[in-house]
This record gives sequence, structure tokens and C-alpha cells, in this order.
Amino acid sequence: MSTFISYTLEGLFTGAAYAIAASGLVLTYSTTRVFNIAHGAVGMVFGFLYWDFSVKQGLPVWFSLILVLLVVAPLLGVFFQRVLTRGLGSAPIGVSLVVTVGMLVALIGVAQQIWSTEDARVLPEFFVGKSISIGDDINLSYHRAITIVLSGIVAAGLYVLLTRTRVGTAMRASVDNPDLLELYGGKPKTVAALSWAVGTSLGALSGILLAPIVGLEYFGLTLLVISAYAAAMLGKLTSLPLTYVGALLLGLASSYLVGYLQYLPGDKYLTGLPAVVPALFLALILVLLPQAPLRIGQVKGLVAAPVPSLTKSLGWGAGLLVVVFVASSGMSNANLLLVGTAATYGIVMLSLVLLTGYGGVVSLAQFTFAGVGAIAYCKIDQPNLFGLLLVVLISAGVGALVAFPVLRLTGLYLALATLAFAQLMEKLIFVQPFAFEFANLLQAKRLSILGYQFNTNRQYVVMMAVFFVLVAVLVLALRRGPLGRILIAMRDSQAACGTLGLDQRWFRVALFAGSAGIAGLGGALFAGLRQAVGSADFIYFQSLLLLLFAVIWGVTSVTGALLGGVFMMYLPEAQATYPDVAGLLFVLIGIGAVVIGRDPNGLANKLFGFPRWIQTTVYPFLAGRYPGLALKSREPRAAEDEDEPIAPGPVETNQEVDSDAVAAR
Repeated sequence: MSTFISYTLEGLFTGAAYAIAASGLVLTYSTTRVFNIAHGAVGMVFGFLYWDFSVKQGLPVWFSLILVLLVVAPLLGVFFQRVLTRGLGSAPIGVSLVVTVGMLVALIGVAQQIWSTEDARVLPEFFVGKSISIGDDINLSYHRAITIVLSGIVAAGLYVLLTRTRVGTAMRASVDNPDLLELYGGKPKTVAALSWAVGTSLGALSGILLAPIVGLEYFGLTLLVISAYAAAMLGKLTSLPLTYVGALLLGLASSYLVGYLQYLPGDKYLTGLPAVVPALFLALILVLLPQAPLRIGQVKGLVAAPVPSLTKSLGWGAGLLVVVFVASSGMSNANLLLVGTAATYGIVMLSLVLLTGYGGVVSLAQFTFAGVGAIAYCKIDQPNLFGLLLVVLISAGVGALVAFPVLRLTGLYLALATLAFAQLMEKLIFVQPFAFEFANLLQAKRLSILGYQFNTNRQYVVMMAVFFVLVAVLVLALRRGPLGRILIAMRDSQAACGTLGLDQRWFRVALFAGSAGIAGLGGALFAGLRQAVGSADFIYFQSLLLLLFAVIWGVTSVTGALLGGVFMMYLPEAQATYPDVAGLLFVLIGIGAVVIGRDPNGLANKLFGFPRWIQTTVYPFLAGRYPGLALKSREPRAAEDEDEPIAPGPVETNQEVDSDAVAAR
């Protein structure tokens, strides 16, 4: 009995910490309709900051808490709302997720840059060494008891704030109709800033409470607080009582599994189960509970990059292959492996071009599908074209299986469902003996095509470039055809497609399957390139970075996928080469995602629009200043006449697209 009580108390502590974090998440969403994926990183950063104040600087604990929770955290929350997330409540879900994921990456970079990875840090508990005796052999530390009490105080305080005060009424009114609130003398901008200030302080408090138990670690603490998402979802991101109940259930389930798993038969296959309890909890909630009417917007009237003709696609693809063939001739094996890695990332990003750029569906599990492809490739007997096709079909089948139970989900719910799937696969499936197994590398052979073996790194890299071009041409061909027009219509207006009688469910399944098949192809080619791969190559955090790079460079074009793959490959190399600014590179990427995230056409489109800017702006200016130069400005061509090199040309204006007309065609 004492063992059960001990596990229960530990579960209550964990659930209480989750409840505090989830309460802040619910507050910011219920008042501004922005789901802050960076909430876990907020707790991590302020855990480090509290350690800096109280341990490194030697300030009193009470004064450090005041500085962190009542000064710095609220100011950062106001900055988030006023500068980074303004207007995201009515933006497409893809934009909202990219901006907040960018904030998460930037905060991790800030922590790495300020607090070096080489320093050992230990954050002591509150009233360390003191505990409450329960019975003869059970002791509850003051720190855990304080956490449990604080969670109740936070839940009660927020409930009173939102339901019994004028400020809380204004918070809820600012969501329903901010313009009407302003007409009645309210200040919706101030209310939104206050919500983010309180929510950020609660995220900081959860990080401070968890850090002494789990340790001060950049990714571990960030991803642990993310577990609070599951609790928030039980309350449908609006109900604080249900959020509190969900957090306690989550904490208790995790504690009981850790304690009693050793007594279950076949426990060696379930060693990763405690780590995926939050993900499993989240998946079950999303699939089983009725979907809440999340007003997170849809992509409507998006003007994407122009699509080239087949001739232009093949021409630019051939040009890319020539560049790779010539440039690879003098490269070392190490550099060739980097180029092959960039090709892998590019192919996986092409799956996002199809899924997100054309279909308007956000997935946070593309690297997981790549891992499925890598496992299947390592298991086949003959790594040839038939075996590669089998790998693609297996990956596509897994993608379809993921899509089936979430057919009715849209927007934020669908994105979080893919995140839960990625966590389950990484922590529970990839560590099994039939997959990678824990800390194990699967051996892979090089691919052979029609009896020709690609033995050297250069041959294999050129072959990977050929596959990238073929997939890019295929994606562009699909976009030009009737299926592509249907995808764009579904992305722009699902309601219009429904009124026209289009069964969108099976299109979504096919879309997920095709995207997963492309990602699986990238993972299979990566396995053949490295000839030894493990689960660490396919962690789900990579999927977040993949989405960031794809959007920064242009998720609506294959050129964006190419450039995004190159820069994603270069990121770890740059961090290893310049360790003093490794965190700063993360910060720059996060800021780039926040700034460019609202334009899914990304930097690639701006690069191809540069010549037009020269023609339409610089040339006329110089001709006016220096008539003797006789510079002439060429009139821009119509959008339908423009070409895109293996991806985008310049984007025209942000005009509205008639989704109904597109669907009708």
C-alpha cells in the first residue's frame, strides 16, 4: 500500500506541474486563439534564468522568483503578443504553427547561447531536505507539496479571473468580437497582452518547478512541458477544470506505469511506454472526443508560385543534375555525404510541398515517415528499384493508416495528431527489436538499378539528385493536372468543395499516403547513403525544423524544398564549426520563421522575383536619372505566362482566388 501511495504522490506532483503549464496554454488560446507551441521552451528558458539569478548570481530565492515571474516573464509575454503573434488568431493554422515553432527554436537558441552546454547546473528544490511524513515510510518533499498546492491555487485563480471579474469578461469578449468590445470602451489589445503576460508567467512557473526534478537541459525540459498539450486538449483548450483533471490523470498514469511496468509480462517491449503516455493520451483525446469548433482560420486566396511547363521543369532539372555531376567530381567523401544529406532533406521537403503547400495540411511527422522508409529499406533483401518501390508503398500505407482515424480532424487538431504519432513512433516503435532497437544501427546496402551498383559516394549522390529531380517533376506535374486543381480548391475553401459534392476524405487519405511515400523514399535513400542508420536520425524534433526550413524557403515550390534541404544540412555543420555561435544560429532560424512564416512562398520566390524588381524599379530609376544610359524597362509578363525553374518564379499580387471557380474547373 505504501508503494501505491508513493506512486500516487509522485503522479500528483507531475500532474500538478503539467496543470500549471497547461493552464497558461489554455489562457493564451482561450483569449487570443493562438496555440503557442513555444510554451514548453518558455518554461525551459525561465528555468535557466531562475537558476542564474538564484544560484549563479546568489540572489535570494524569493527575490529571484519575483524577478522571473512578475517582471521578466510578463514583459516577454507582452512582447510575444504585441510583436510576434499579433493577428495569428485569425491566420491559417500553418502560419500560426510555423511562427510559434520559430519562437520555440529561437528560445532554445537563446538558452544555448547564454548558458553554455559545457557548464554543469543543478537547481535545488524549494526547502531542500525538508519533507512531510505520511505514515511510517512515506515522505513528501516540500517542493512537491508546494507544486501540488500551487496548481490548485492557479486553477482557482484563473477560473475566478475569467468568470468573476470584468477583466476576465473582457478577455472572453475580445475573442468573440474585439471590434464590438472596442466600441463599448474595451481595450482588446491590452486584454490580449495581459493574457500573454499571465500565460507566460505560468509557463515560467512550471519550468521552475520541474527543473529541480528533471534537470536543466535544453530539449528535455522543453519537450517535457510540451506534455501539457495533452491535458489542455482534454479541456478543448477552453475548460480550465477539465484541463486540471486531464493533467492529474496524465501525471498519475505516467507514475503508475513507471512503477508497475516491471511486473508486466513482456515488459522489455514496453520500456518506452511511460515516455509516450502524454502522446498516447493526446492521440486518444483527439480521435475519441468531439472536435471543438476551433476558429483557427484556413488558407484562403493564397497566391502561390507559378508552375512551370513540363519542358521547363525538365530543363531546369537537367541543369541541376549537371551542376551536381560537375561539382561532385572534386569533393571529398565527407562533403559528398553532406550533399547526399541535403538531397535527402530536399526530397522529404517535397513531401511537405505536396501536403502543406498544395493541400494546406500541416504535418509534424514527416521525418517519422522517413524513418519508416529507412527501416523498410534496411529490411529488404534486394535494394533495387522493385525493393525501393516496395519501401515507398509501405511508407504510403503507414501514411494512410495515420490519416484514417483523423479524417474528421482539421487545422490544429490534425497537426497535433501527427505530432502525437511522431512521438509514439520515436519512443515506442523505433526502439523495438523489429525496428532500430535502442542505441542500435541498422545496416543498409547501396541501391542498384538494372544491375548497376552505385558503390562510390559520388555515384550515389548523383543518383540521389536524379531522384530529387524526378520527384520534383512528378509533384509539379500533379500540380498542373486536375488533381492539383482539386487540392488547391480544398486548401482554399473546404466548404465550397463540399457544396460541389466533392468527397474530401479520400482525397485527404491519398494526400497523406502520397506525402508519406515521398518522405519514405527520402529515408530509404538516406539509409543507403549512410549505410548505417539509427533512431536518432529520425527524431520528431527534426520534423519541426523541417517545417521551419520549408516555410522559410518556400513550402509552395520545389525550389524552396531544394534550398531548404541545403540549409538544413548546413545547420549542424555550421554549429559544429562555430560552436561559440551555435545557439545564435538557432535564434536566426527562429526569427526567420517568425518574419517569413506569414508568406508560405518564402525566400525562394523573392529570389526569383529579384530580376523583375531590377527591371521594373531599378532600370526606370536609373533611366530617369541618367537618360544617356538608355536603359529600358521590360513590362512584366502575365502570371499565367511565367515560368518556374524546378520551382517558383515571382509571385504576383496578393489577390483573392476564386476557390469555387477553381473547384468547378
